[in-house]
Amino acid sequence: MTRKEFFERVGFGAAAILVPACIGGLAAGCEKDDDDGSVSPAPTNVNFTLDISTGALASNGGYLTTKGIVVARTLAGDFLAVSASCTHAGTNVKYRSTSNDFHCPNHGANFSNTGHVTQGPATRNLTSYNTELNGNTLRVYS
Repeated sequence: MTRKEFFERVGFGAAAILVPACIGGLAAGCEKDDDDGSVSPAPTNVNFTLDISTGALASNGGYLTTKGIVVARTLAGDFLAVSASCTHAGTNVKYRSTSNDFHCPNHGANFSNTGHVTQGPATRNLTSYNTELNGNTLRVYS
């Protein structure tokens, strides 16, 4: 047996052992159980204010994530606030102003502007929070 043949056989043998393990690990990562406790719980007892005179919330269609909550300003100028962590696998959702909804870029879950699931794989809604505007100060609260 030549050195080349030896390394070809050893390399192929290692690949035959490692490939199923790697594929199994990847599949397990995509099939998280919604209730396995790995998703951060939605914030509770929420009560904070934001200055909307500058930054992402100063113009319609903008959004930001703070304190575990996505705060968005719709194209119509209304304010929305929902828990940031997708209920499927915990990735932060993003606000889509053109469709006025929330989207998880990880596995494609979609939520309405009030946090209700409109497309899986998520099966649980995002928590929705109240907003109150007073001048340039936006209050977000439970």
